[in-house]
Amino acid sequence: MASIPVSVPGARVGVSPEALSRGRVLVVLSVTVFLALLTYYFVGVDEGMISVFGKSMVVHEWVHDSRHFLGFPCH
Repeated sequence: MASIPVSVPGARVGVSPEALSRGRVLVVLSVTVFLALLTYYFVGVDEGMISVFGKSMVVHEWVHDSRHFLGFPCH
């Protein structure tokens, strides 16, 4: 069976990604670091004690089990 080359009109060959500006890199990096530290706080320090679901301990127990899984010392 023969292969038939197909070309798309107007398609660019060898498209290279554009570099991000310094400002954009700074924003993306800042948001990433903030979210990582926030996650570290809730899993490593808070242990789920800040309840967003009222008096339910479900979040606390889930985060506590996550601490064991990630190797954080707890008790």
